[in-house]
This record gives sequence, structure tokens and C-alpha cells, in this order.
Amino acid sequence: MAWFVVARVLFVAAVGYSSYQLRPIAGDPILNVVFGIVMAGLFVALEIRSRDVSVPHLFGALLGGAIGLAAAKTIGAALYWANLGDGRVVFLHSLILLGLPYLGIVMGARKGEWLEPARLIGLFRVSGPSRRYRVLDTSVIIDGRIADICETGFMDGTLVIPQFVLKELQLVADSSDSMKRNRGRRGLDILQKIQKMSGLDVMISEVDFPEVREVDLKLIELARTLQGKIVTNDFNLNKVAQLRGIEVLNINELANSLKPVVLPGELMKVFILKEGKEYNQGVAYLDDGTMVVVDNARKMMGKTIDVVVTSVLQTTAGKMIFGRFIDSAQAAQAAVPAAVAVEVRPRQPAPSPAAAGK
Repeated sequence: MAWFVVARVLFVAAVGYSSYQLRPIAGDPILNVVFGIVMAGLFVALEIRSRDVSVPHLFGALLGGAIGLAAAKTIGAALYWANLGDGRVVFLHSLILLGLPYLGIVMGARKGEWLEPARLIGLFRVSGPSRRYRVLDTSVIIDGRIADICETGFMDGTLVIPQFVLKELQLVADSSDSMKRNRGRRGLDILQKIQKMSGLDVMISEVDFPEVREVDLKLIELARTLQGKIVTNDFNLNKVAQLRGIEVLNINELANSLKPVVLPGELMKVFILKEGKEYNQGVAYLDDGTMVVVDNARKMMGKTIDVVVTSVLQTTAGKMIFGRFIDSAQAAQAAVPAAVAVEVRPRQPAPSPAAAGK
């Protein structure tokens, strides 16, 4: 049995025994024991509920509650001249004493991220350009290309790795499915690689939003709180974040923009990997993953050939290139019938005038 379970049982028993001894409710002792156990259960439920709350938010709630309580006591002392015999005055005192601490707790919990060490240190720094935050999504971490982008120095600002994203990665890495388990471990290896890069600012954020269940919505709320951008390759998250006014850096869009520009009529060398869907088609892939569909190339599978680009199609998934392969033998065969026709049908000489007269 875990130590915290023992602590909870002892706490409930102690409160129940105290209620039995002190009798807060006049009447049956059993009723007082039940009352004490119920009150202790409420405290235990509050403790379980606050386990997922980050330390900055918890400290913000305590600090806000203390400030609200101090303000309520100050206002109550300033109203010493009021008639305490009047029920309305007593109610006003009670409302101030309960309302101000409540407001302090709620507001302090919501703005608890301002008590993070990084932000507290930033208050005492010389004013300069504000930090630019880049919040990483689970999919872009598993993808792995973000590590290469960071290594080249194109990713500026502070990379923020939320704690709930780490939990999701851990769940994927502990999955019973071997495919998901390998993807989760790959994501953890990518994070370790990013943390070891010199000159790169990486921050693990403890900020969480318990009232939000979906990880994508938590990422959007965190990016709005930090006034940063989300780095992802998830199409749905990209659209939802843009609808909510959050800027997104999409790795897939970056990869598509870096693909070489190919114009119709250009020659290119490709390796035919497999058959196409249509008759006599072959399929090849460029180094960046762009699909090249080549006509008249079915019999050239496993070979590197030169093709002529006929058209380029841009889709949401990327770019597709269509080309045509002209076999030299076919070109020669196409030229032979024309030559034979010239030899078989020679030009006839014109008839003489005498033959014409006859």
C-alpha cells in the first residue's frame, strides 16, 4: 500500500475521532463521526483534484487567497464605525471576508504561469525584445524533422515542450502496439537530441489546463498564454489553431516550399520503382519524396531513365510530377515506315508528248 493511501486513511480517522470527541453536532455520537468523515473526505477529494495542478498555479492560488484575505481584514477593520448589531452590516462583513479570498484564489490560479522562474527573472532584466515561444506538438516531435531544422539554426526563439505532450509521448511509448511503441520512443529520442543541441533554448512547461481534455486544445491555450506559435505537421490542428487566431509553423508546408521547381519540358533523371495505376505507367520518387508518374515506363522498372516533364500538379498532400519516357527504339521504328514508303513508291517519270498524243 502506497504511503499516501496510508496518510489519507489516518487523516480521515483522526478527523472522525476529533468529531466524536468534540461533538460539533448536538445529538448522536455516530452522527458526529459521520460528519467528521464526510468533512475529511471533502479535503481528500480536494487534494486528489489538485494533484494535476502545476506548482506555479498552486502557488498563485495560495498567494491570491492570502492577498484577498488580507484585503478583507483591512476593509473589515476600516468599517469599525458600522453598527455590528445590524444584520445587513454583518452580512456585508461576511460577504467581504468570503468574496475577496475567493477572487484572489481564482485569479491567482489562472495567472499562475507568471510566477514561473523564467518570467520572474525576466521582470528584473533589462528591457529588450520579448522572447518568442515555439510550442511543439506531439506529431512534429515523432516526425523527427524538427531536430534537423533546429540543427541548421532556422528555428529561432524558445522551444516549449509542454508537460502534457511528454505524458502523451510516454503513453505512446508504453503502448502494447509495437508500431506505436516505436514511434513514441523515437519521439523521446528526438527530444533528447534537441535538448543536447548547443545554442538552442529549450523549456519544459508545467502549465496545464485541467478543464481542457484534448491535447490539441491545450496546445492552443498554451500558445495563446505565451503569445507564441505552434509547430506541428497535423493538418487538423493547423486549421483549428488558425480559426482561433493562433499562428502555426507547419513542417509539411515548409518541406513543400523547399522542393525544387520543375517546369514542363525539362529533362530529369529518375529511378522507376514500381508500376503506375494506368496502363504502361511507371512511378518514381525524388529524394524529397515527390512522386513522379512516367508514361511509357512500365518496362523500365528498376532502371534509371531520363524523362521529359509534361505537367506538375500541386495538391494538399504535396506535389506530383507527370513525365513521359520516349524509348529510342520506338522513335526509330516510328521513323522506318516513312523511309520505306519513300523507297516503295518512287516518283514516276512524266509521259512524252508522243505517247500522250497516241
